[in-house]
Amino acid sequence: MEYLRNKKASLNFTLQETMETGIELLGTEVKSVKAQHGSLTGSHVTLLNGELWLLGAHIPAWQEKNAGTGYDPYRTRKLLVRKKELYDLSKALNTKGLTIVPISLYNKGSLIKLSIAIAKGKKVADKRNTLKEKADRRDIDRAIKMGM
Repeated sequence: MEYLRNKKASLNFTLQETMETGIELLGTEVKSVKAQHGSLTGSHVTLLNGELWLLGAHIPAWQEKNAGTGYDPYRTRKLLVRKKELYDLSKALNTKGLTIVPISLYNKGSLIKLSIAIAKGKKVADKRNTLKEKADRRDIDRAIKMGM
């Protein structure tokens, strides 16, 4: 089941390669994510000291009273990947024009996973074309539904 989705990722970026990572969350964050509270919009993944980190994701505590006084819903969260995947992602980050964006947060068994993608930013004209294609697809689907 998918809990959170970054809806702007496919609009703002051309997604090239996706992969699945683990994510370190606190207990209150896990309950909050399972209740579909939070947002991945505007967040990104970076490489710091040989480790992968998620920055800018908003995941609030499940119960504000139990979160503690210093809890930050925008805190950086560590991502868990294999060494080979980390090497491939670091090569992608060093390539000019590429970045890593989170796509969705979901569960796999009892674990919570984060789907990330190596992405290239779109220009304004590309974004317009994406929106136009989406609107055309919607109109075609609507016409087919009315015709049946």
